[in-house]
Amino acid sequence: MAVEGRTLSEIYQSSKRLLLKTRGGLERLERFEFSSSNGVDSPELSYAIKRDISQIQSLCVEMDRLWRSVASKPQRDLWKRKVEQVAEEADSLKESLDKHLLRHQKRMMEAKERAELLERANGDSAHVLRIFDDEAQAMQSARNSSRMLEESYSTGVAILSKYAEQRDRLKRAQRKALDILNTVGLSNSVLKLIERRHRTDKRIAYAGMVVTIIVVYAFWRWTH
Repeated sequence: MAVEGRTLSEIYQSSKRLLLKTRGGLERLERFEFSSSNGVDSPELSYAIKRDISQIQSLCVEMDRLWRSVASKPQRDLWKRKVEQVAEEADSLKESLDKHLLRHQKRMMEAKERAELLERANGDSAHVLRIFDDEAQAMQSARNSSRMLEESYSTGVAILSKYAEQRDRLKRAQRKALDILNTVGLSNSVLKLIERRHRTDKRIAYAGMVVTIIVVYAFWRWTH
């Protein structure tokens, strides 16, 4: 029996050679897959294996028609088993190739996801660094404001201390003056005049203290 000038035996031998070639191709493809650090596929080799499997399956279709025309039943049964074996092996090779392609597709998806995660991570890192920088600037500004407030407070305290010292010296001077006036026997009108001057000086000292406190408070509010 022949199809396009080829006998069943010739077609069978062609299918066996293609099976051998396809098995070798799959072995090379798997070695290439597992030896590559990132599991890169060889598209040319995958395409060649897929083409050879399709050709084997076409040959099986031809042989399936031919063995049915064999006159001898024992020979017909023998060819049936041979053709079935070739078809089963072709299906097994196709399944192995499909599994390889699925693994390759999965690796590509995982690599894409890792790249996207890395890109997002880099973007988040930059955002976090910007937040830290803003917070550092805010903390530095707060420290500067606190230092300015402490300096203003120290200045206010020093001013108030000066006023207190001046008030004490004024009181001591007034007491000495009163003692002297009492000693020389000055009139009550002179004593009252001195007392009024004393009260006036006291009001001036207190007014200065109040103004200083207001200035320090206003400066503190302005820095915050």
